Amino acid sequence: MKAMNITLNYSNFDIIKQIVMKSLALLALILFIFLNGTYSQSLNYPDTKNMGQIKTLDEVRDFAATIQWLGQATARIKYKGHVIYIDPFQLKLSDTADLILITHDHFDHLSPDDIARIASPNTRFVVAAACKDKLEKAGYRNIQAVTPGSKLTILGLGITAVPAYKLTSNKHPKDSNYVGFLIDFDGIVLYHTGDTERIPEMKDIRCDIIMLPLGQTYTMNSVEEAAGAVTDTKARIAMPIHWGLYEGTAKDAEKFSQLMREQNILVVTGK
Repeated sequence: MKAMNITLNYSNFDIIKQIVMKSLALLALILFIFLNGTYSQSLNYPDTKNMGQIKTLDEVRDFAATIQWLGQATARIKYKGHVIYIDPFQLKLSDTADLILITHDHFDHLSPDDIARIASPNTRFVVAAACKDKLEKAGYRNIQAVTPGSKLTILGLGITAVPAYKLTSNKHPKDSNYVGFLIDFDGIVLYHTGDTERIPEMKDIRCDIIMLPLGQTYTMNSVEEAAGAVTDTKARIAMPIHWGLYEGTAKDAEKFSQLMREQNILVVTGK
């Protein structure tokens, strides 16, 4: 009988131990979400057809006016007191970013010198997986690496990473898992495409505002192709980027604007 009591007591202790361990694991998960925002990794490409296009055109236009295009693929957005950068490159002034998103690890998108101008110890990063090691080696923390299909919420913004790649060359191969970003600003969805051409996945994306490249070497193959990408996503406002430095010209931007006018799509410059 004593032996049975010993076995029973040990069993009770083992059960209590398991309960404590599970409780600690749950607490750690809650703490991680609180500090870093919510995050999920979908094995399948996320359904984005229901995103965006719930605000009036006037509301979308007013928000688009707050987006700054700073050259190449760089965007700066100030929203509800937070400063957000996408692919900061060749910045003219110092700033303090609350959130930095990086689409891939090429020098004109992942620029250590420019990140140093705007990052603080509290800056959060959402970056393509290929960027994470470089940022960690530079001493940055609060880094969330994403691949196409990743979804997370940071600073109250719903962020979905979507594919960005070239079909017609190996300059941005699909297996590199570079990304574009869909960012939900309280019902207004901004699509920053990253370096990509017109890819089949764009037909499954819905957005209010699209920022897309006009370069015809490393990204889109033609201005007409860029216009087709806008049509695919049903965007109501388009902002051409990634032109005027290494590829793409002011004439290309004007041609793009003309094609958009023919479709009654508003073009903004971000300047």
